[in-house]
Amino acid sequence: MSISTLRRSARETVSGLPPGFWWLWLSTLVNRTGAFVLTFLSLYLTLELGHSAWFAGLVVALHGLGGVAGSPLGGVLTDRWGRRPTMVTMHLAGAACAAALALVTSAWGIAVVVLLMGVAMQAVRPSINATIADMVPAHDVRRAYALNYWALNLGFAIASIGGGAAAFLGYRTLFVVDAVATVLCAVIVFLRLPETRPERPARTEEKSTAGEKSAAEEKVSTLTVLRDAPFRTLVLLNLLVCLVFTAPWIGLPLTMADQGLPASSYGVVIAVNGIVIVGFQLLVNKLTDKRSPVLLLALSSLLFALGTGATALAGSSVAFAATVVVWTVGEMIHVPTNAAATARLAPEHARGRYQGVMGMSWAVAGFVAPILAGAIVDGPGPDVLWAATGAIGVLAAAGYATRLRKALAEDEDVVAAPVPVPGPVPSPAPAPVVVKGKGAEDAEDAEGSPVGA
Repeated sequence: MSISTLRRSARETVSGLPPGFWWLWLSTLVNRTGAFVLTFLSLYLTLELGHSAWFAGLVVALHGLGGVAGSPLGGVLTDRWGRRPTMVTMHLAGAACAAALALVTSAWGIAVVVLLMGVAMQAVRPSINATIADMVPAHDVRRAYALNYWALNLGFAIASIGGGAAAFLGYRTLFVVDAVATVLCAVIVFLRLPETRPERPARTEEKSTAGEKSAAEEKVSTLTVLRDAPFRTLVLLNLLVCLVFTAPWIGLPLTMADQGLPASSYGVVIAVNGIVIVGFQLLVNKLTDKRSPVLLLALSSLLFALGTGATALAGSSVAFAATVVVWTVGEMIHVPTNAAATARLAPEHARGRYQGVMGMSWAVAGFVAPILAGAIVDGPGPDVLWAATGAIGVLAAAGYATRLRKALAEDEDVVAAPVPVPGPVPSPAPAPVVVKGKGAEDAEDAEGSPVGA
């Protein structure tokens, strides 16, 4: 493949998206570039403050538990307050928690602050995902989610390298830098990102001749979202995939240690995950663009199953790294496709709540999977853990292929349905329907773009 071909492919990957998206992309990159708390929290608790490894693990689990509550909360606020107010508020709350960690030293104080940080960090995600769905044309939504996910991992890679180099300044200094970066992210959102929340359907219906409001559209609760059968299936299948995805972060170092490999080997092996995402996310997105979401979700589940299941057969650092490559490719396919599928199934006025419920499945897995993985490794052994993850991944793939094919296919038909255009048209083909939320036009007219797509 020539350099010109690669350049053309890169331009196609980033072109056609509104300037507002790129400001959101930049805010994600800035936020994750300063994300030092979770990366170095366990080291800070054990080496700096002298707490036990058990306490450090409990505190990290509390962060995940906070996310279980934060995700649906963020979804509700996204639909009620708006996307931008929710993002700014939760970013500032997260910054306050990061700064507090530089001051608080008591065990209970640290536990409470980390729990609240989990709430704030997870609560901001529904508003980000809803904003992307609002401002980006429907046929480009999955590509936009992939680019935002790439920014997240690129920022995390920079934070890991920069944090390691700056650790000599002290962990508290890193936490302050985290707080400053998060505040800067909030400033970018406040100054450059337009509000994209659609008008509430009730306002439009008040102007109708019948004068009646649709209660189903006017009042959407988390319980209402869970009653949506296709979306409920998508959430449950994503929970299965998240359990498989989270297991290696606990099970892999324990498995490698059980085989006598040094801790440094795990650091090199798991770094492969970030390297592959940063280096190949755009290429994977190009190869999977315009593919069926059901096909991509099933394929990603099988890659998770293959990668984690094969861990039981690995016996060297190279072999373990190869398994990480396999499930990382699955991760690059699954995350943006699942977010786009959520946006497709969500009504325009309830995108925040739908994204919040979906985010809750990630948070639940982040809390439960480490506990289960540790218990299985200590009990039946690592081979049982990897066999279980392989089986769960295959089960999820079968679920996507059999339970969601009709729902997502019908949704694709709706998005692509042609609209009659009165009068002469410049093209022989009718234009496709492109659903945008209120504010999308403002995003396209925003001055400047930090990336220059």
